[in-house]
Amino acid sequence: MTGPTALTGARIFDGFRIQIDSALLFADDRIVGLIPADRIPTGYRTIRLAGGLLAPGFIDLQINGGGGVLLNNVPTEQTMLTMAQSQVPFGVTRILPTVISDSVEVTDQAISAAQRCVKQDSGVLGIHIEGPFFSGEKSGVHRADKIRALVSSDWLWLERLAGLPSILTLAPERVSAEAIARIAALGVRICAGHSNASSEQVVAAHEQGLSGFTHLYNAMSQLTGREPGVVGAALTLTETWAGLIADGIHVHPTSIQTALNSKGFERIFLVSDAMATVGSPLTQFELYGETIQLREGRLINAQGRLAGSAISLLDAVKYCLDTLNLPLHQALAMASRIPAEYMQLDHQYGSFQPGRRADICLINDAWGIDKVWRSGQAIAF
Repeated sequence: MTGPTALTGARIFDGFRIQIDSALLFADDRIVGLIPADRIPTGYRTIRLAGGLLAPGFIDLQINGGGGVLLNNVPTEQTMLTMAQSQVPFGVTRILPTVISDSVEVTDQAISAAQRCVKQDSGVLGIHIEGPFFSGEKSGVHRADKIRALVSSDWLWLERLAGLPSILTLAPERVSAEAIARIAALGVRICAGHSNASSEQVVAAHEQGLSGFTHLYNAMSQLTGREPGVVGAALTLTETWAGLIADGIHVHPTSIQTALNSKGFERIFLVSDAMATVGSPLTQFELYGETIQLREGRLINAQGRLAGSAISLLDAVKYCLDTLNLPLHQALAMASRIPAEYMQLDHQYGSFQPGRRADICLINDAWGIDKVWRSGQAIAF
């Protein structure tokens, strides 16, 4: 356990605003609070930093791989631990490992691995299951023979998600209202994605518990004059959240700004959608037995379809600052507090409010990561 510690000498983003001339106090695995830098209590070990910015550790709710591994290929505890560690150099302290459409066996193994990881305070929050209840018209890189309708036997693995922080991405037009309500009652956060639904179908699903949208704009019916589609529903359902890949490839900056104008930054969280290459020297990997290659910043299959992204969450934050010119507090919140709020875990993560986990990253003036703490423990990288 970590004794009472004070960090000072850097600007501090507390999850809501930027603080200056302050000290961040934590003890053991919890945040104590923020105080003026000249009022650090006795009994605290003071670490004086040479500038930079302290922020809550980033939270990535959609990450398929990292550090040279891909969850679908090897859905084990060790894969998830490797993924979590691979993102630490990018300021990410918590992840939701994501398994895409696959066999029931792969999905079930991934759930078991996540259940073991969450008991270790390993950086693994739970699991994101992306598929397999999708529209074949919006499959993206998901293999067609892995996409299917929900059947009665699926409840065996779906009900295992109760009590495990989790997201299930589905196509609302492929799942009944009764099933959506039953999944939501398990505590699962339901997102629309890989969907060709009408806006009316999305609204109906929202009434049953759908609360978010996966990689907004991508693999979903678009907003048109006569049919708003999934995108139109996402932009107008103000009580929902949306994950967004800010890499300059998946979404045009004007479209990102449109989403921000429609929903407000408080309802949009950044995701990496990272694959095995991120945090590793790899330039290609296998998915479904097919080679995915990194070309000019894009991960693509043989048909040229995008297969996840080659960015980290830190890259997404920098894109929001450099290309979109978002205020600093907004870009940082979209990678920390807001994903925690979507997962209904903001009482534990995402800010420096007293009692939260002491998940901290130190960002230097060149926008690299100098140091990371998870639950008050410095993590080597």
